[in-house]
Amino acid sequence: MSKLAVSICILCAATIATQAADWPQWRGPNRDGVAGSFTEPARWPEKITERWKTTVGAGHASPVLVGGRIYLHTRQQEDEVVSALDAPSGKILWQERYPAPYTMNPAATGHGPGPKSTPAVAGGRIYTLGISGILSALDADSGKLLWRKPAPGALPLYGTAMSPVVDGPLVIAHVGGHDRGALTAFDAATGAEKWSWAGDGPGYASPVIATIGGTKQVVTLSQDRMVGVSAATGQLLWSLPLRTPYTQNAVTPVVYGDTIIYTGLDNPVTAIRPSMVDGMWRAEKLWENPTESMYMSSPVLVGDTLYGMSNRNRGHFFAIDARSGKTLWTTPGRDGENAAIVRAGKLLFLLKNDAELVIARPNPASFEVVRRYTVAESPTWAMPIVDGNRIFVKDTETLTLWTVS
Repeated sequence: MSKLAVSICILCAATIATQAADWPQWRGPNRDGVAGSFTEPARWPEKITERWKTTVGAGHASPVLVGGRIYLHTRQQEDEVVSALDAPSGKILWQERYPAPYTMNPAATGHGPGPKSTPAVAGGRIYTLGISGILSALDADSGKLLWRKPAPGALPLYGTAMSPVVDGPLVIAHVGGHDRGALTAFDAATGAEKWSWAGDGPGYASPVIATIGGTKQVVTLSQDRMVGVSAATGQLLWSLPLRTPYTQNAVTPVVYGDTIIYTGLDNPVTAIRPSMVDGMWRAEKLWENPTESMYMSSPVLVGDTLYGMSNRNRGHFFAIDARSGKTLWTTPGRDGENAAIVRAGKLLFLLKNDAELVIARPNPASFEVVRRYTVAESPTWAMPIVDGNRIFVKDTETLTLWTVS
């Protein structure tokens, strides 16, 4: 099956009302780490300009940008807080808070008790998923609570981290916890449950939506599996095992034509092609790259090249040919623990968790660094927003707007 013959729809434009500059959910409009644009300066400055900084609360949930507003989900003391900020000024427009008691797994204390799931904004509503599994829908204009699902009886081992996705009238989240979870579609307006697949607990990766072989699918890493389920009914279409050390499936799958590329800690980067054969779905393995692996950093595609950060060699950047799986280049290593990667215009923005922003040109032949900037004074695990000449960065407690003149 050719790539042109397959309709790929990673969250159709009709699903989420976006402007050209909107970044309304995890990894952007199409959940693939690709921003609409970036205005590259004729000459890069020695330093970029801090326009404002606002204290918003703890957590590594990424900010989202819709209609000139930034939306954030954070923690302040024992409450989880949803905030709307004016993007040009950083002024807080409204906040909605609710009690969210949570006891951290000792193995995850370094990441703190704040939310890790990025909100989704669609149809005038913002959807949030707290670290203890509280799922909420708020009016995006006023912050008024529309509906809320309480914390489930079981949690993932290290707290909830998958980010909900909106598909037309549905908001989809993998709720529940270790060995007791369900990928569930809720009515986006009312919160009523529409379908549920309870075949595995949640992982820490976030789903994408793709139409493959004429069937719209929710594709995600669950606790111990890589799965595709029907977006209409929740029926399991295909499944492959994926077990990682300490149960940490955290990398968002990438859709490349009719191919899905995925990986996990100490697992090879793998490409599969789901298809229906003799009335049954199967996932054919196309290639496997055992030399690369990813932990929490999700890669991005530029043309036929996959750019990412491996957990190996104490962190190294890499480029892989998405057609063959061949490694094209790697950096020597010791680049860090994680990088949140955004493709904007003709550039890659690689925000490392040590607050270094690496700006590079996508080049299948070599790692071509343009500039490096320090953009925070505390760890930066959240995805940045890149828009025009603006870069929004969330660190442990604050949100900062930087501009490139």
